[in-house]
Amino acid sequence: MKASDAEILIVPGYTNSGPTHWQTRWEQKLASARRVEQAEWAKPVKEDWVARLVEEVNASTKPVVLVAHSLGVATAIHAIPHFEKPIAGAFFVAPPDVANPAIRPKHLMTFGPYPRDPLPFPTLTIASRNDPFGSYEHADEIANAWGSALVDAGESGHINAESGHGPWPEGTMVFAQFLARLKAPET
Repeated sequence: MKASDAEILIVPGYTNSGPTHWQTRWEQKLASARRVEQAEWAKPVKEDWVARLVEEVNASTKPVVLVAHSLGVATAIHAIPHFEKPIAGAFFVAPPDVANPAIRPKHLMTFGPYPRDPLPFPTLTIASRNDPFGSYEHADEIANAWGSALVDAGESGHINAESGHGPWPEGTMVFAQFLARLKAPET
């Protein structure tokens, strides 16, 4: 699948993805990409975030590819049962451990725990060995439950601009390879 064959929905996490974040850069470079805007970035409410993503997916006119980071991954996972339009695939980066009582801010736990059902479309999960919001072991466990391929990003922090992943060329290459393997889902 080519990027032009899909609607690429950028699903940021808590506090949104700033101007130097890789998600923002991808959104600017990919003509078929658009951000799922949330009404409240700093105080996320699971039901509101899920409903907003569902609205965007169900309004799509082409197969959707989700590109979710951090809390955006939790949002996407909880939204899946409500999608009425086909999802070609999902690219999940730095899934936080939203069931961990040590997570801060505490209200992010309202997005947990993750459903563990196998996902109905191809996914790729990228996790870091030193992500302060979720352990690699946790990412491995949920990716395994979902049937998602897991990519070890080494010691990459939260894979965001603060951890030095603004441009993130390695991520761009992995996403391009993932996209090339996707096929348009049957409607």
